[in-house]
Amino acid sequence: MARRTNSSSTGGSPGPRNRTPQPLPRRRRTFGDFVKAFGAFVALLVLLVGVPGALVVAVGWPLPHGAPSLDWLQQEITVGTFIHVLTVIVWFAWAQFTACVLVEMKAALSGVGLPNRVPGAGASQLLARQLVAALLLVGAAAASFTPGLSQLGQSLEGTSHGSVAAAQQTPGTLFGQQQEQTAAGAAAVAEQAADAAAQAASQADAGASARHGDTKYYRIQPPEGRHHDSLWGVAQRHLGDGRRYKEIYELNKDRTQPDGSRLSEASLIRPGWIMEMPGDAHGGELVEMPEAEPGIPEQVQQQIHDYAKTGDHQQAGARQGGGTARQGEQGDRDTAHFRVPQQRAGGDQGQEGYRGSSGEAVPDTRDGQSAPAASEESGSSFGLPEALVGAPLLAAGLLGALGRRRRQALWQSALGAVGGRRGMEPPVPTGSAADAQDALLVGADPEGVRLLDLSLRGLAASLAAESRPLPTVYAAWLGGNGDLHLQLAQPAGKPPTPWQLGQDQTFWMLERADAERYEETDTAAPYPGLVSLGTMDDSRLLLNLEAVPGIVSLSGSATDRAGVFASVAAELATNGWSDRMTITLVGFGEDLTPLAPNRLRHLDDIEALVETMEAETRQRRGALGAAGHDSVLTGRTGPAQHTRWAPHLVLLAAEPSSADALKLAELAADAGRLGIGYLVGTESGELPGAAWEMEVTREGKLLAPLLGLELDAQLLPVAQQRAVVELFVEADPEGGPDGPTDSPPFLVDISEQGRPAVYARLVGPYEIIGLETPEGERSPLLHEALALLLLHREGVHPRVLSSALWPRGVTEDVRDALVERLRDWLGNDPDGTPRLGSDATGRLTLAKSVVSDLDVLRSLYHEATQGKGVDSRVVRGRLLTDALVLVRGPLLADRAEGRYGWLTHEIIDAQLPLLVADIGLALSAFHLEKDRAEKAIEALNASMNSAPADERLWNELLRATHATGDEDKVRRLAADLVSRSGARGLPPRTEALLDELLPTWRTGTAAVS
Repeated sequence: MARRTNSSSTGGSPGPRNRTPQPLPRRRRTFGDFVKAFGAFVALLVLLVGVPGALVVAVGWPLPHGAPSLDWLQQEITVGTFIHVLTVIVWFAWAQFTACVLVEMKAALSGVGLPNRVPGAGASQLLARQLVAALLLVGAAAASFTPGLSQLGQSLEGTSHGSVAAAQQTPGTLFGQQQEQTAAGAAAVAEQAADAAAQAASQADAGASARHGDTKYYRIQPPEGRHHDSLWGVAQRHLGDGRRYKEIYELNKDRTQPDGSRLSEASLIRPGWIMEMPGDAHGGELVEMPEAEPGIPEQVQQQIHDYAKTGDHQQAGARQGGGTARQGEQGDRDTAHFRVPQQRAGGDQGQEGYRGSSGEAVPDTRDGQSAPAASEESGSSFGLPEALVGAPLLAAGLLGALGRRRRQALWQSALGAVGGRRGMEPPVPTGSAADAQDALLVGADPEGVRLLDLSLRGLAASLAAESRPLPTVYAAWLGGNGDLHLQLAQPAGKPPTPWQLGQDQTFWMLERADAERYEETDTAAPYPGLVSLGTMDDSRLLLNLEAVPGIVSLSGSATDRAGVFASVAAELATNGWSDRMTITLVGFGEDLTPLAPNRLRHLDDIEALVETMEAETRQRRGALGAAGHDSVLTGRTGPAQHTRWAPHLVLLAAEPSSADALKLAELAADAGRLGIGYLVGTESGELPGAAWEMEVTREGKLLAPLLGLELDAQLLPVAQQRAVVELFVEADPEGGPDGPTDSPPFLVDISEQGRPAVYARLVGPYEIIGLETPEGERSPLLHEALALLLLHREGVHPRVLSSALWPRGVTEDVRDALVERLRDWLGNDPDGTPRLGSDATGRLTLAKSVVSDLDVLRSLYHEATQGKGVDSRVVRGRLLTDALVLVRGPLLADRAEGRYGWLTHEIIDAQLPLLVADIGLALSAFHLEKDRAEKAIEALNASMNSAPADERLWNELLRATHATGDEDKVRRLAADLVSRSGARGLPPRTEALLDELLPTWRTGTAAVS
């Protein structure tokens, strides 16, 4: 490439330069010069002497002669006071101007350097400079004027005294020639500086050419269709191995590019950038130095030539801390690149300590995030499936769906849909299912899911209020400090408050503290297609599958791909930030449908998929056109029904043929606008029509070089899939292989001989009998740990205990210290056995001598309905009455705010009301057998204090009231039921019962109301 020729910095014509100052034609003084000098003298005299003299004569001393007092401040402001204030201001202005004159005179007479700047005296100093220059124009001292004075206010960066030609001067022409020679000297100095710069540039060019004589350069190419140039691709083509992209990155890091920006991340490259390549690079797209390459535009050659000189400067800048990319620099506009958002330093949630059992702060080492603790426990009997522990959003979704499934099973059992299980607990998981459940309890982050959902819906509501459309979001990043970053497909302006711009115009950021202030809103979920893929640099990436402009391909081994597909399917089916969606599974996942039968759909082959998606694509295009929306995003924030724009996400694990791949590519071309996403597996790694390509490695990495991603992949291996599915199947009363089961709960000896050593009251206010209350700050934590163990008589995994008491993390030694304190507090049985022990799996268990009122309540009901009470009516009545007396209110009624958050994972809030209702129903039936309707009503009312919404209690109350023979009571009770039912109306069974007991209830209730 031809070497660049530097032109003169002055812009003059090329030619030899004479570095010796030459005398310029002499300029004689004119009459005008004397007039200007005289005028300047008069002006300075008036301003410096006349102004203060006039002030002294006309006004005098304007300030008070004594210290001001409060009386002085309260005096009326007169005209004299106003004049004195103005006088003080004029005195200050005169003093500033006088300082300017003195500074300019000193600089002019000394001839050294530029005049100092007087603070706040811009215009005053300029006036002083002009007057002094005019005055000294006819003085002998003008020969030593500085460049700043001779240019009347024009500043130079530096001054230097040039040599002047020695010549005999007459006194009459001394000043003129000195002025001319000074000007000539300044011009010569400027020319010498330009020559020096040109010489240095030439030497730099020669040095750069010498250094880079055999160096090769590559210019980043603009995108072609959906293919975007990347360092990985450049390394693959010109170095033979895409993994060598890091070498290119290190050679070019922080060097200034032609557009003025710098390379700061390997994934952040732009078309037109220049990349210096390693010496062994090969290929026709490279440019070698310094020879000119044919066919390369001169502008590009010039850019490469200039870039070749930035290497040494970049290294020096890096050593001085100047090589860092500037904050706020224009971000990458290539939407095919993802970037980890910049995290706030010292974030609230991610940095502060957490409270241990002793009250002192302990570091954040949440189970599953603390590598040493996790590795140690994984190697012992305390090990849990880390794939679930390390996936907080997936675990929270699965745990929430499992809780809903179990509650639904309980209600079905209670309403008689499944016989033989009234009031009983779901089966207790064992083996791998128990480990999976514990892993979900440890890893789940329901608060994170809640805040993510509130944040996204709040953003949608704010944009709708401003009549702004939802921006297309390619990904969401959850930072380690809890902040949420949305990566947009393109800039969308300023986000609504409290959102703020992130590291550039394509990032919108919401701090966790602002997200916590959001409230529930009746807004459609704006981005239901977000799904976790993995973590990178302590940030979790959620890819918006429905926004991808085409197909996303996933390559890798069949086993590794299956882990990714299962994780994506399970999270999409159970996540908490989506209203409704359809997930179509092809080639895998038929056994995953129990997770969410309403969301998951399984198809047998690709042919059925293509047929289905062709029909749905046509339907969605027509629906959008009819509604007047350009995409599903505008539909979700508009007046349309939310369910019309729910996403459809296709997960195809089997690699399609070339023909099928092309059909899918045609369907996916407009998928982002329609709310349809495609994730397709491939063995070869090359899928026709794939917009984004990803690969999962055997080491658990998810790579997408063209997207700039290298994640620790989120996987759900086959063993964990089966264990999770087993939990959901067992939660279904009829889903097990043997149909409904009737396993009894933990039972205690309710006779006098079975009096416990430690008795805890949980149903109502928390109270412990048989133990001294611990002193200090550890008491609440010990009480909470005991309550958790009492509610899980099957045992509690140590990691589950620590995640329940310290949901934001705790070290293993703090947890173990708490367990030892709890063991010491509970003490030993008379035979020396500790009341807190461990089972064969390492789970913490309580001895049978430690009992709660909930245990007694279950045992009384079980004995009354399936034990001695079956054969003895008297025993049954006494047991049921004793059980109902134990109910003093809701579970742990007086628990402290901020504690017992783990109860949200439990179904005890559904179990306890159902159990109380079952006891009330049984006792009511017991009294009605002897026509004691009033006693039956009393028992039912007592049960309704804990289970007010139980339809069975209301129906039985109607029957008991009807048995009294008082029709007015029945009518009033019916009116009460109608008012409670609200707009939903009475349940069908209740309506049918009223029709039977009180045929006129529809008109009678209206009259009563």
